[in-house]
Amino acid sequence: MKILVWGLGYVGTVTASCLAEVGHEVVGIEPNLSKVRMLSAGQSPVKEPGLGSLVAKTVAEGRLRALSDGISLVPWADVSLICVGTPSEADGSLMLNHVRKVAADIGIGLRDSTKYHVVALRSTVFPGTARNVLGNILAEQSRREIGRDFGVAMNPEFMREANAIDDFYKPSYTVIGALDSQSGDWIEELYRPIHSTVYRVSLEEAEILKLCNNAFHALKIGFANEVGRLCDKVGVDSHAVMQLICADNKLNISPAYLKPGFAFGGSCLPKDLRSLTFQARRLGVELPILEGILPSNHLQIQAARFKVLQTGARRVGILGLSFKPNTDDLRESPMIGLVRDLWQDGIDVMVYDPDVQPEEMLGSNREYLERQLPQIHQVLRTDLNEVLEKSQIVVVGQKRPEFTARLNELDGQVTILDLVRMDENRASTKTAKYQGMSW
Repeated sequence: MKILVWGLGYVGTVTASCLAEVGHEVVGIEPNLSKVRMLSAGQSPVKEPGLGSLVAKTVAEGRLRALSDGISLVPWADVSLICVGTPSEADGSLMLNHVRKVAADIGIGLRDSTKYHVVALRSTVFPGTARNVLGNILAEQSRREIGRDFGVAMNPEFMREANAIDDFYKPSYTVIGALDSQSGDWIEELYRPIHSTVYRVSLEEAEILKLCNNAFHALKIGFANEVGRLCDKVGVDSHAVMQLICADNKLNISPAYLKPGFAFGGSCLPKDLRSLTFQARRLGVELPILEGILPSNHLQIQAARFKVLQTGARRVGILGLSFKPNTDDLRESPMIGLVRDLWQDGIDVMVYDPDVQPEEMLGSNREYLERQLPQIHQVLRTDLNEVLEKSQIVVVGQKRPEFTARLNELDGQVTILDLVRMDENRASTKTAKYQGMSW
């Protein structure tokens, strides 16, 4: 394929060189003349292990070259990859000046083109940029129709400095967000020589993925450092502790707990978090990440409450009261907080949980229920069908086969707020048979 790579910084130079190495014809477009001259001479304008020899090889073989202006080459090319910088503004937002400038140049170039052309962002941007900024500028400047005359895609990169070439050729995955199937097909063809799993997603999902990946990496580093500060204070080997945390690939280093849904609860997580952060404060150790978890968890309960209130429903069914199925342990169940808040909002709440039978509960568990939800006997129902038939909205708080089966039978007759993603195979929040709100 014939490819224009707009921007010969770190991402652009690596991308251009690697694509040229696998057989594509690549032209790098860069307004900085010093970079253009360096690449044209077979030298890499950025420092990266192995990149100098790769640039020299692909330039010598005639598959890679550089120019300062690419407008006239747009009709020649099949694909444009935008790899310009998006540095932070003073308020933390991403600066899009370079993206806008390149989009305008490509748009002008498209005016003289008679063939389909795909424009893909590899720069890090916030959701909505590809569709509402890039797409609109291209359409305005080209005077051509988006989706018919040219395509738009988001193709985030996941390359680490000092490991970029290996990361390019052996990625964890290739992610393609596309305006339409044709746009995605062209970008997928671009990476056919690269053997990796390809995920086709929406433009916005591809855009936010890069930001979330980096936030998760930062979170992991911050968490490990907080563990290190606390362990150092109490004389414990933090590396030994973290090694054991990472050795658990059933819960710790796994997809477990990494699915957006409802707040956590139960007898362990909230209690142990409070204990850990209390002892840290007593020792004079600040743990802002860990301190922020319980307040964040409470916000998730409020988010569910607001979703219910926004529907205007006055009769709400709650499926599941305990923090997980097959137990009547209600200690710190977030569903209790949601039921209590909705009750105080004047909502007629009906709760169904086959494991919760107050008359059979004993000890601290029963005391907790009666203290936290004294109206339990008014809201609890023993018939699932009654709850479903009388509710304007059903809130699903537990993953149970019987809940899934009955809700599928309703076939859109009632609004559903699925807090637990009962159908984990859904590609999006709208593809289940029963349709409703979700995270």
